[in-house]
Amino acid sequence: MHVLVNGVRLFVDVANPGLVADGPIMRQKPTLLMLHGGPGFDHVPFKDAFSTLSDVAQIIFYDHRGNGRSEGDDPSTWNLAQWGDDVKGLCDALGIVKPIVCGLSFGGFVAQSYATRHPEHPGKLILLSTAARIDFPTIFSTFSRIGGAEIGALAESYWSNPTADGRAAYWQRCVPFYRHRREPTADPLRAIMKTEVALHFNGPRNEHGRFDFHVELAKLACPVLMINGEHDPIVPVALAEATARSLPSHLVRFERLPHCGHVVHDDDPQQVFSLIRAFVADQGPIAVQP
Repeated sequence: MHVLVNGVRLFVDVANPGLVADGPIMRQKPTLLMLHGGPGFDHVPFKDAFSTLSDVAQIIFYDHRGNGRSEGDDPSTWNLAQWGDDVKGLCDALGIVKPIVCGLSFGGFVAQSYATRHPEHPGKLILLSTAARIDFPTIFSTFSRIGGAEIGALAESYWSNPTADGRAAYWQRCVPFYRHRREPTADPLRAIMKTEVALHFNGPRNEHGRFDFHVELAKLACPVLMINGEHDPIVPVALAEATARSLPSHLVRFERLPHCGHVVHDDDPQQVFSLIRAFVADQGPIAVQP
């Protein structure tokens, strides 16, 4: 379905009912809003995996403005401020109060934009494989360490000057290193790719290289769960750890997973989804990691 949000129709899909029978009563599950990676991608590749959280929450997926099946062909609106405001706008349109917002990779950038622009709105925040600021030299050196000098050079070539041809080569040669396990994926990708949106955002000379949420993260008022893999080349774990230090210490729980790359929910699904389930269900103060 499409929902009108801030002047454009966003594609939205709901995985499961939010109101369920519980003995003699009906129980309302919390709502978990999933923010996909990219940009220039859609929600489909992680839908099956995150739909397994339906036992603890109602899961809502959507495509960001300009991405996937959503409207929004004006490049001037392809920015984190607009994408962040669209999160709140979608919640307002659907009547969602105190959502649990989960952002993966680029979706985590959008989640931080939303949460810092509307700090009293989220009920909880989940940040997966993401950071408050991107440091490209660190990314290039991490790709070289994980994939070797040739992969590091290819990553540097694409991110330094994003082009359609460079993105195709990067996707073929570098993206496999996003997974620490790196077994071939059996299922087809099925995603709608919008290369023009990626090229508009990506790289150190575009917003990808300019945004920095470190200072504004101190405004957050909700519990935050951060999960990052030790072997993540595109959001190196040191950047995620710096992000966790910028969050209010009594609200954040940071988990560094030793056998994971960027796609943490593929590399260690049991651990990742156990952590998310516990975080969604927790009604008390968040346990801060030492």
